[in-house]
Amino acid sequence: MTARQIDPPELRYADELAFLAAADEGPRPPGWRLTPRAVVTFVAGSAGVPVRGRVIEPKFVGERALVERCVVTLAGERGLLLVGEPGTAKSMLSELLAAAICGTSALAVQGTAGTSEDQLRYGWNYALLLAQGPSPESLVPSPILTAMRTGAVARVEEITRCLPEVQDALVSIMSERRISVPELAGDEAATSYAVPGFCLIATANLRDRGVSEMSAALKRRFNFEVVPPIADLDDEVALVTRQARAAVERGGAAFDIDEAVLETLVTAFRDLRTGSSAEGWEVERPSSVMSTAEAVAVAASIGLSAAYLPGPDPLSLLPGHLLGVVRKDDPADAERLLAYWDGALRRRAEAGSRMWRQLWEHRDVLRD
Repeated sequence: MTARQIDPPELRYADELAFLAAADEGPRPPGWRLTPRAVVTFVAGSAGVPVRGRVIEPKFVGERALVERCVVTLAGERGLLLVGEPGTAKSMLSELLAAAICGTSALAVQGTAGTSEDQLRYGWNYALLLAQGPSPESLVPSPILTAMRTGAVARVEEITRCLPEVQDALVSIMSERRISVPELAGDEAATSYAVPGFCLIATANLRDRGVSEMSAALKRRFNFEVVPPIADLDDEVALVTRQARAAVERGGAAFDIDEAVLETLVTAFRDLRTGSSAEGWEVERPSSVMSTAEAVAVAASIGLSAAYLPGPDPLSLLPGHLLGVVRKDDPADAERLLAYWDGALRRRAEAGSRMWRQLWEHRDVLRD
């Protein structure tokens, strides 16, 4: 088997999905592989309580109630729109839900300014089209059309990056639950109807609000759920540690970063993300996104540096990586990061915290 960098959730957790399908014999919505209760357990974990002797670990860190609302929405065949700041695991949540409900997360359209209506409905194999004219064989179904035909979950990533006229192709699909192909008029395949189990999950980035605002008609066809940043520090540190370790181990190295370093990293991200330290000191927020996903990337980079380029104290690498993160959107954010160093970080260092004192000693990196 060819090695893969990242397995989709339906492969990564195939054994667990099969176990949950057999363990919960409750009622299932039409076309679902798991019961709604088992879907919630798969995504949010079993809270340490064994399910037939097996504890299910959470894969999404967030409120269980949020996951339950998402599952209820999809069980009612409503569209689900996950909105939030970048890096809050909206895409991961949509993948986990799709894998648990229908066994595949692959029926996805990536929304961009170049996404066309064909990518949401259907296109054509032009060689066959020229050779034999419009026919079911020359039609190329979109992931959404395939999901409709098979009763699966379709996903549209970053829907607000699609042009409004492209977005609105979804209005009739979600209302009428069918796609007509005028070119096949008179053929039995001219209209494809959604079979039980079909539903749609879309994601939208709050930073992109207004790029291509959704129409009122399309909004009405979705239940909106906001995916917030991780509230608890310990939960975020655990997630960053777990995902950074996985990334470093995929790179063929051992992850050997002290937990105190990771806690310092995550705390700095949270201070800059919220504009306030845990002590209540005001912090000037950079315009760049200080998301958990960015924290994972920085932790993985530090882990790889320690594994392949040993020598420097891992904590000494943090200022340079933070500077790289805040400069992504606005070069002026470098000054805001320096103000954080001279404010909240310095106060912690002066209070005697060893980790923050070490960070303070690397302040000059921010001047390079």
